[in-house]
Amino acid sequence: MVRSANINEIIKITMLKKIFFILITALFCFHHMLAQESVVKSPDNKTSVRVFMKSGALKYTVFRSNKIFLEESSLGVMTSIGDFTSKLKWDTSKEEVFIKNYHFNKGKASEIKVKANQLTVDVLNNNKDTLRYTFRVGDNDIAFRYSIHTSSRKTRISITDEITSFNLPDISTTYLTPQSLPMIGWEQTKPSYEEEYKLDAKLTEPSMYERGYTFPALFKIGDFGWLLLSETGVDSNYPGSRLSDSDANGIYQLEFPQSEENSGIGNSNAFGSIPFYAPWRTISLGETLKPIVESTVAFDHVDPKYEPGADYELGRATWSWIVWQDGSINYEDQIKYIDLAASLDFEYVLIDNWWDTAIGKEKIKELVAYASSKDVKILLWYNSNGYWNDAPQTPQDLMHEAPARQKEMQWMKDVGVKGIKVDFFGGDKQVTMKLYEDILTDANNYGLTVTFHGCTLPRGWERMYPNYITSEAVKASEMLIFDQNYADNYARNATIFPFIRNTVGAMDFGPVFFKERYHRDYNQGNIRKTSNAFEAATAVLFVSPVQHFGITPEILDSQPKFIIDFIRKVPTVWDETKYISGEPGDHVAIARRKNQRWYVGVANGQNGPMNLKLDIPMLAGKKVALIVDNENGTAALKIRNVNKKGVLDVSMIKGGGCVIYSL
Repeated sequence: MVRSANINEIIKITMLKKIFFILITALFCFHHMLAQESVVKSPDNKTSVRVFMKSGALKYTVFRSNKIFLEESSLGVMTSIGDFTSKLKWDTSKEEVFIKNYHFNKGKASEIKVKANQLTVDVLNNNKDTLRYTFRVGDNDIAFRYSIHTSSRKTRISITDEITSFNLPDISTTYLTPQSLPMIGWEQTKPSYEEEYKLDAKLTEPSMYERGYTFPALFKIGDFGWLLLSETGVDSNYPGSRLSDSDANGIYQLEFPQSEENSGIGNSNAFGSIPFYAPWRTISLGETLKPIVESTVAFDHVDPKYEPGADYELGRATWSWIVWQDGSINYEDQIKYIDLAASLDFEYVLIDNWWDTAIGKEKIKELVAYASSKDVKILLWYNSNGYWNDAPQTPQDLMHEAPARQKEMQWMKDVGVKGIKVDFFGGDKQVTMKLYEDILTDANNYGLTVTFHGCTLPRGWERMYPNYITSEAVKASEMLIFDQNYADNYARNATIFPFIRNTVGAMDFGPVFFKERYHRDYNQGNIRKTSNAFEAATAVLFVSPVQHFGITPEILDSQPKFIIDFIRKVPTVWDETKYISGEPGDHVAIARRKNQRWYVGVANGQNGPMNLKLDIPMLAGKKVALIVDNENGTAALKIRNVNKKGVLDVSMIKGGGCVIYSL
């Protein structure tokens, strides 16, 4: 009996040991599994990013208010020093607070306060090199990027592929503009971000050219939210990226430029030194479009790359070419536009293409002196091309190589030219990004501002480059002159840009037209289909630190004093921006403040008249001026008192708009 009891006791102890071992193993596995993921939440605890390992690959998801905005999406890169997409091992993770306060004088707000919770995750590949992902999660903005570090003696690297993806919920619809085919368009200068948007499309609908979509990319997540994807901090160390077409599951991949871009010159992938830092990819999200319109994420995670070479002045410019076209590039017409600028207290006149042959450098010198006597400054147009497009406009071959560029810039500095507009780039490759940066850097050394046309999306450049001013990168006002169909749909398109393209960077659309036809001759040209109040509103709705206006000298005689006074005083940079209402294709209402004065711009994108009840609490109980529509498209001035609840009723005709500003 004793021996039998001992055996039973031994069996019992053995079983307990096995159970204990199983529990310890399970706890170890559970702890190991927990160590394979990290979750970081926003300061308001409503937005969260989960980063985790799955079968040796790095993944992430994004939630807002307990609703999924991005489903399981991929992270990782293929490089010349190894594979960082599979067979990865979780190494470390760390969370900390990111705080940044800065002054910004080129956009929708001036005093920026950024607070985010930052998660840094390190994973190792088979060579034990480190892929590091940094996520900064604010209440409505997420910025993330990767960097690569190695303890070996390697000093250079090429990124052959990114597998970064964005997995949209199946209930999403898209508000996207397609990536152009390379080497099409005017003299083979595309892609240049000048395609049209398609609104509220199915998630899996192919793009027009089946080459994906350009940034920024807007999505509506069912009936509970909006999400905008973009990138910032792209410089000479990385190409500009885009989104692929969606696969059947609503997954968009990040893609490098097409090989044929920039006339096939340069590689499509990235090259750099170790440690290697990629640009920031950004996600803005919310229950409404408000946080997307008001976001400054494109500038929050980048810093100036050099000190300003001059005290660069921002403001407004007259521009003869947009309505009077090539024939206006002569000495006499430029005098008229200098006088127009002076009479409206504008800061600049832009002299466009062909000035070198149609006017000549000696006469340009005289124009600069004449403009200076009226406190107006001159900007000059240049062709970017050396050997990547066939655009015939001159001056040519002066911006693509440093010796010629610096010699030309020295001449501009000597005669008193204050800035340049450089056109026709046609690509997003790293070599093209380097050209942008080289032009900006050299121009800064000669005290010149830079505007880009026929170009890529600016990616944080207003803050990165002190002399950078603005970029086209949109199907802009020149198409009103060239295409009556575009002019017919301008009001609808104008309700798109403030929610997508213009949210992430300066947009040189070239707005504000008052002639009934887009032509110097009153009996020729495309017919304008928008009201005068609408045109005034675009000066508030579109943000560009230097706004190139479409007005002509006739404005001084054809428009009432209140329109002239508004144009004379309207700012181009702002201290604060507030979303009021609207969505792409329907209407847009945005309030912007400069110093103590609020301006509200409203545009009707519907195919008929529209009545709106605007909630504008910043003007509650205040007396305001309204520029509103007459039935015939002319503008009227009304003085109203906003009620104590901050609600104001406005009416707009088809193609109409409204401007409200505090008195």
